Amino acid sequence: MWPLAVPPPPPLLLLLLCSGLAGQTLFQSPEEGWQLYTSAQAPDGKCICTAVIPAQSTCSRDGRSRELRQLMEKVQNVSQSMEVLELRTYRDLQYVRSMETLMRSLDARLRAADGSLSAKSFQELKDRMTELLPLSSVLEQYKADTRTIVHLREEVRNLSGSLATIQEEMGAYGYEDLQQRVMALEARLHACAQKLGCGKLTGVSNPITIRAMGSRFGSWMTDTMAPSADSRVWYMDGYYKGRRVLEFRTLGDFIKGQNFIQHLLPQPWAGTGHVVYNGSLFYNKYQSNVVVKYHFRSRSVLVQRSLPGAGYNNTFPYSWGGFSDMDFMVDESGLWAVYTTNQNAGNIVVSRLDPHTLEVVRSWDTGYPKRSAGEAFMICGVLYVTNSHLAGAKVYFAYFTNTSSYEYTDVPFHNQYSHISMLDYNPRERALYTWNNGHQVLYNVTLFHVISTAGDP
Repeated sequence: MWPLAVPPPPPLLLLLLCSGLAGQTLFQSPEEGWQLYTSAQAPDGKCICTAVIPAQSTCSRDGRSRELRQLMEKVQNVSQSMEVLELRTYRDLQYVRSMETLMRSLDARLRAADGSLSAKSFQELKDRMTELLPLSSVLEQYKADTRTIVHLREEVRNLSGSLATIQEEMGAYGYEDLQQRVMALEARLHACAQKLGCGKLTGVSNPITIRAMGSRFGSWMTDTMAPSADSRVWYMDGYYKGRRVLEFRTLGDFIKGQNFIQHLLPQPWAGTGHVVYNGSLFYNKYQSNVVVKYHFRSRSVLVQRSLPGAGYNNTFPYSWGGFSDMDFMVDESGLWAVYTTNQNAGNIVVSRLDPHTLEVVRSWDTGYPKRSAGEAFMICGVLYVTNSHLAGAKVYFAYFTNTSSYEYTDVPFHNQYSHISMLDYNPRERALYTWNNGHQVLYNVTLFHVISTAGDP
């Protein structure tokens, strides 16, 4: 049995010692593929047997080799998530640190004033300090969370080393303990991501046009779970019966229209609500309420499943139509589906999906009519809805899944090319990806963070 971390060699001949069995097939295991045959007598009287080892080892000890590989994949996903988390919060930490410098400067000026300032100037400084005072607790929390991330990174490194050692020793000793450590790390990382990377949407930047390519409708995206070195872009032109997905090596290649490969989906898509998550494309199968998970590396469908009761085929689309009945999204907490059912009277339903099985984990009825929505996107477990797909649109409605509550908002949203047919948030880059009348456009977002201090309710 070969170490799991190293690919097994091609069919190989081994010399084994045996006796009295020349010219026979000694052993054949259909389950593991081993074959021993054509034994011959050596000059010293010992028997030489030829063994053919399968090119791909399938041997395992009570199934734990496969479980060990799954653990390794989970640890790798945790490592990637940590990298995404650090990238996303770096700017926030820098901003808070600059605020600390400003606070110290203002405090020093107040202490040095000693009656030299006018009453008005003194009061202005005092008011400014009062405004900045809450940032002190935010800064301390960020510093503490930064130390937590360092500890988490060290735990991941130690855990990866333990798994590698187990692989080398060809066993699964301590598997249950390692599984518990992986689960604990995942939970702690999720809590960190929620606290550090999340906030309430307060602003959307002016549009940044990346490229003008394709028809009026379509979608483009990057992988929300990919490490920073992976900047591949996926491009899907059109909103129904399409099967061709272009994968560009980098954003620069996408802008220039070079260095791409083509994936031909086994089943056509409907709408533009696709998303790429952890190496797979999630999309709505044409003329059905089926969710398809297509894996790019293996070029195969890993799983597909119907969304119970979900409308399709322009039954409950966004205001622009285009078979946009089902919209898939990814935020800091995972994979989501936005759709509508007859039972919900045409109102938007938000469902959290298991990315492995596509089963619905939990659903919420937002009460907002889907046909009145231009587009929608998820940030930190909050569904944000625009009131139109045309010029003059704004982010008008927000539904909070953590409290099952909603509020009406008024966040300006500059619709430069007057017809948005795709709008998705990428938590890795903290940006909105849009397809606007044949233009691929980015928007940066501003999130307001609230961190409770000790003693707060």
